[in-house]
Amino acid sequence: MKGTVAASGADLTDASLQALRARCGAVRRDIVSMIARAGSGHPGGSLSVTDLLATLYFTRLGHRPDNPRWPDRDRVVVSKGHAAPALYAILAECGYFPRAELMTLRRYGSILQGHPDMTRTPGVEASTGSLGQGISIAVGMALAGRLDGRSYRVYAFLGDGELQEGQVWEAAMAGAHYRLDNLCAIIDFNGLQIDGRIQDVMNPEPIPAKWAAFGWAVREIDGHDHRQIVAAYDWAAREKGRPAAVIARTVKGRGVSFMECRADWHGVAPSADEAARALRDLGEG
Repeated sequence: MKGTVAASGADLTDASLQALRARCGAVRRDIVSMIARAGSGHPGGSLSVTDLLATLYFTRLGHRPDNPRWPDRDRVVVSKGHAAPALYAILAECGYFPRAELMTLRRYGSILQGHPDMTRTPGVEASTGSLGQGISIAVGMALAGRLDGRSYRVYAFLGDGELQEGQVWEAAMAGAHYRLDNLCAIIDFNGLQIDGRIQDVMNPEPIPAKWAAFGWAVREIDGHDHRQIVAAYDWAAREKGRPAAVIARTVKGRGVSFMECRADWHGVAPSADEAARALRDLGEG
């Protein structure tokens, strides 16, 4: 295993699976708390991507929180930049910065802005938020790694609504053309975006078939099943001669009963009472 990871990358035992689920629960509680404190943010998509992002950082990613610019680190690009609270909570859990910083989300002068900023936040690889651009950045990183003879891998996290952006498919074409087998795209397929169901806004389906048609290896998983997630990352690392796309079926607002499967929780902060209810759902108190 390259570098430092926050948990063992070996096959998940029952004990390590339980520990991973507990850490994901803690990340979700941080997401709710920090967005509630800020009074703005995006809980729905942050909660849906938590298991995918946390499992990567805690079990498979080669990285060094004490040396964020380590040249051989694996790169993570959170293209769906509105899910920054999930990324921040995970980076804090890994030790990139003190957890107390989480409660400064979106404040003036904070290192944690509403979307990831690589110039402010340790561990953030790319400034994102303009949807569709992150996968292009990831393609460039993967190609640079090959040209520089580096062994690092690149992971790009995209929302399903983001697939409505034409730039995504230009990048997908380039990734396959250059046979970037050090690149993995993870699609947070929760079926909802700010204006409603993705099929009603601008239907990007069939999503797996589209990635396959662009020349990518494709695997579909339950994006909240940690064993399936780990297996998918291992599968992607074994693919040769082409990039890999993991299509992960998720639930927007996962873990909070009144947020689940609700598009209106895409970009609305919970009130103090709602945050307390959410934290109870997530096992606090």
